[in-house]
Amino acid sequence: MSQPRLDGARRAAAEFEKSLARADYAGACALLAPQSRRQLEEDAARPCGQALAGEELPAGGAVRATQVYGRQALLHLDRDTLFLSQFAGGWKVVAAGCEPAAGLPYRCALEGG
Repeated sequence: MSQPRLDGARRAAAEFEKSLARADYAGACALLAPQSRRQLEEDAARPCGQALAGEELPAGGAVRATQVYGRQALLHLDRDTLFLSQFAGGWKVVAAGCEPAAGLPYRCALEGG
């Protein structure tokens, strides 16, 4: 696992969290993976910023652990878990507001289709 890839995933997660904390939903939307953004807009029948504001995602806090597998990353924050994918333009958030489910995959408040 290369340090630049770990750092890139951590930076993207931190920027996403900072955008949410300052209610900069347009900024947070820019950090979403395209399919996650589309799914959010479709589910809410509103533009991304308005839809994201209505999600009430937890304030994730600091990144505690990062795992990178190929072009995918799993980040455990103080109060949230994020999934990211690496795109040509950098790391993007695929899923947020995720909690483990016993014996099942994570359940996420926001995720792509």
